[in-house]
Amino acid sequence: MKKNTLCLLLLNSFSVFSQNTNDSIKAFTFQGYGEIYYSYDSSHPTYNEKSNFLYNHKRNNEININLAFGKASFNQNNVRANAAFMIGNYSQYNLSSEPNWAQFIFEANVGLKVSKKQNIWLDAGIMPSHIGFETAISADCWTLSRSILAENSPYYETGVKLSYSNKSEKFNASFIVLNGWQKIKTPDYFKQPSFGLQLNYKPSPKLILNYSNFIGNDRPDGIDSWRLFHNLYAIYEPSNTFGIVAGFDIGMDQLGPTSYGTWYSPVLIVKQSVNDKTKIAVRGEYYSDQKQIIITTGTNNGFQTLGLSSNLDYDLNSKIKFRIEGKMYHSKDKIFANENQNYSLTTNLSIKF
Repeated sequence: MKKNTLCLLLLNSFSVFSQNTNDSIKAFTFQGYGEIYYSYDSSHPTYNEKSNFLYNHKRNNEININLAFGKASFNQNNVRANAAFMIGNYSQYNLSSEPNWAQFIFEANVGLKVSKKQNIWLDAGIMPSHIGFETAISADCWTLSRSILAENSPYYETGVKLSYSNKSEKFNASFIVLNGWQKIKTPDYFKQPSFGLQLNYKPSPKLILNYSNFIGNDRPDGIDSWRLFHNLYAIYEPSNTFGIVAGFDIGMDQLGPTSYGTWYSPVLIVKQSVNDKTKIAVRGEYYSDQKQIIITTGTNNGFQTLGLSSNLDYDLNSKIKFRIEGKMYHSKDKIFANENQNYSLTTNLSIKF
């Protein structure tokens, strides 16, 4: 009798252990992404590197990898975590100021749900930026290349984030304490933290309204400086075949005890589905940075540039997408190989798995 009881207990314990193990395994998900491209730039840039304000699809007249990464995620009960490592031009150029060990990290964070009744999370680590409607993943964006405002605001951030979503998930809010303006490792001469806020509201499934900001410093301690940045956008998709995005960035830096500089950028993107596999998108944008706070030109009028682009997307299947984009920039000063205008043609093949 004792042996039978012991056997039953062991079988029950093994069953519980197996169930817990299976649940833990199911809590893990894995994904990968790869993006290969070819781009031709009319300015024939030196060393085949495009303009200094671009960080994606950077190489001219080459077949290259823009971004490739593998990602593992864990989500079970009140705990979540993400880890992703990458290669490609995006990491090579956009993370060039980071330490060597950090230049391959696309994402590394952990989160804990801190309320049993409310959807409140505390996350810490390297996370996607809370600023903007575009990411480094081209396949997730309406246009093949990123807008000038996206290229010159944070793609990633490192810090601690407290976030809240209401039960309907129509309203989301986040407060973040940051290492700085797109930094993984805080430089030794930076000691003060920066801060960010995001408010996201979805009054209907067709409309998203967002406000994000950054308050902090992007200059060494001891320099009298402060940065205040605002990002606003609206995404409206009245149908499955048509959509429009309107965005606006404006920032201000304190350059001295009584000196200030401002930059701003509006952008408008319209997309239209031709059929189930084919989409087109058109973008118009303008970026003004006369004091050269974000984009350095070394010219009298700084960076004042209009951009127009159009792209065609074709889904080969649910995981593979082919894209082609033509783009034109017109600048007030001759910043493109002593010319005011610049033209480029970019093709892109992306795969998600």
